Amino acid sequence: MFDSIASLFSFITWPVSWVIVQFHSLYGAVFGPDTGWAWGLSIVSLVVLIRICLIPLFVKQIKSTRNMQVLQPKMKAIQERYKNDKQRQSEEMMKLYKETGTNPLSSCLPIIAQSPFFFALYHVLAGIANGTKIGAINQPLLDSARQAHIFGAPLAVKFLDSADKAASLGASLTDVRVVAGAMIILMSASQFYTQRQLMTKNVDVTVKTPYMQQQKMLMYVFPLIFMGMGVNFPVGVLVYWLTTNVWTMGQQMYVINQNPTPGSKAQDAFLQRLLKTATTHEQVRSSRKRKMIAAIVSKGPDRNDNERKFITGLAKAGLVAQADGSLAKSDTVAAESGVGGGAVRRQQPKRQTKAQRQSSGTATASTETVEKTGGEGGADLEKRPAAKPAGGSSQGGGAKGGAQAKGGAQKQGGQKSGQQGQQPTRSKASGKPAAARSGQAKSGQRKGQQRSKHPSKK
Repeated sequence: MFDSIASLFSFITWPVSWVIVQFHSLYGAVFGPDTGWAWGLSIVSLVVLIRICLIPLFVKQIKSTRNMQVLQPKMKAIQERYKNDKQRQSEEMMKLYKETGTNPLSSCLPIIAQSPFFFALYHVLAGIANGTKIGAINQPLLDSARQAHIFGAPLAVKFLDSADKAASLGASLTDVRVVAGAMIILMSASQFYTQRQLMTKNVDVTVKTPYMQQQKMLMYVFPLIFMGMGVNFPVGVLVYWLTTNVWTMGQQMYVINQNPTPGSKAQDAFLQRLLKTATTHEQVRSSRKRKMIAAIVSKGPDRNDNERKFITGLAKAGLVAQADGSLAKSDTVAAESGVGGGAVRRQQPKRQTKAQRQSSGTATASTETVEKTGGEGGADLEKRPAAKPAGGSSQGGGAKGGAQAKGGAQKQGGQKSGQQGQQPTRSKASGKPAAARSGQAKSGQRKGQQRSKHPSKK
């Protein structure tokens, strides 16, 4: 099956074989032309060259994947709204893709672009295994490639090949299966790890969409698929596929650490590192990081939790992010944040028992009564005229005047008591009798200090 597919890409076989021959001439001068290191490193160099050419497609793949993650809630809403009209649903989806500039197939571009080189290399190695000249590989290079072994396994032999074919290439079947099996396991493990770190670190945890469930399912399905396909690949193709998986894993780790998805755990870790650097040097030197800060500032209230945490951390350090991504000092923010940098928490009052509430209410009422009574008594004393002795009078006149003054005072006190008995004095503010206001007992009440009512019954 793979032979028929590889024949479809025969037009690219000659360029691939020519690149391998050029690298082989370079490494052959160092390790020897017939060694497995020379031919193996030639294949590895081919992978590196192809992946460097595919970097623009990889960047486009990242942007498309993130746009698809952002659009998942809107896509789900369209599917629920037009679930009975598939044509209208498709039209709305295409309209959404066009408005946002998103291409669903962009996430598959690196794999699609790499497939022709993969099958062309498979075609070249199949020709080496069959002893057929192909592309830029002539007879001397063909004989050299057939003698090359990687850890005892020929480049052109497969895991499922017979012992006779392995012996014809100068190797034992055990060596072939051990080396090929180890490469298949490493290839599947690298694929699983790459997908796992993408799902656990570089996915927005605040958005739960079916897209995440699909990716999680593919994380377990893809390694099994590659393991099943790997037994039909020559060792040279396994070297190619293992190298491209390792490249993808390293490239993905760089993206996660330096350009993480907004709202992901990787973004939180990145912003914490950036915050530590910014608060230490009080500036951001990298233009790329300044652009990221400017993008966070431009979001305003639409920032996610990680971005709000970053802006708050800058404020506690006395720094403010500007619209261009630079940092400025803010003494006001630093002073308001205080030493601890935390907001003042409101303290709830302690809960009191019924006896404590009654005692506090009684003490308050008694204090108010004493203050009001003392105030009225002081006012009466101020209004009462002071008796002045007549100058130059004798002792008889002074005694007579004192008796008259005493009699007048008693008369005035009797009149005042009569007036109080006839009509009680009322307060100007509340209109209640002064006796009740001063704590005197009313008719029908017990004498002495009254027990205050419960606060809930007032």
